Amino acid sequence: MAGDLADALNLLAAALANVGIEYLIGGSVASSARGIARATRDVDVVANIGPQQIERFARELGHDWYVDSEQMRMAIRTGQSFNVILIPRSQKIDIFPATTEFHLAQLRRATKVRLSFLDIGAEYPVASAEDIILAKLQWYRMGGEVSDRQWNDITDLLAVNQDLDFEYIDSWAARLHVEDLLAKAVADANRE
Repeated sequence: MAGDLADALNLLAAALANVGIEYLIGGSVASSARGIARATRDVDVVANIGPQQIERFARELGHDWYVDSEQMRMAIRTGQSFNVILIPRSQKIDIFPATTEFHLAQLRRATKVRLSFLDIGAEYPVASAEDIILAKLQWYRMGGEVSDRQWNDITDLLAVNQDLDFEYIDSWAARLHVEDLLAKAVADANRE
């Protein structure tokens, strides 16, 4: 599994770089990199991809990938995600076009991290712990506030990262309308 993920990330990162698309890894891979590692095949990427880059990006990925250019165009237009699949490895990666101010803030704050928990030696831009917490709070809310896995990722990140920038987190939590969930998560993390 880790080998499949490593192969897919290496190929995806090369294609994004060759087209000049700024990106970061978020989601469960990012929370494992910045918090407590857990098994995951779920890869989420935020990419600052524009409509004019779609065809070149698809060509850069090549024939081993399932890529739907129209799905990409629609995702950019609507602010939704699209996916690409490395067919020989059956590895799916969800890509979220950077269509919001929060996406752009995440891209500015991402730093390169070695994903050693996946036996990946290369470094990739990974969302900051603060931005992972905020994004996961958004997903938790949108998912009906029922995912124990999302909630555990959030509280683990809060517990493990002692130097979080709470001024930044509080500001974005208010803008993203998740300040109530943040307060609850901080309380839960302090109980652990």
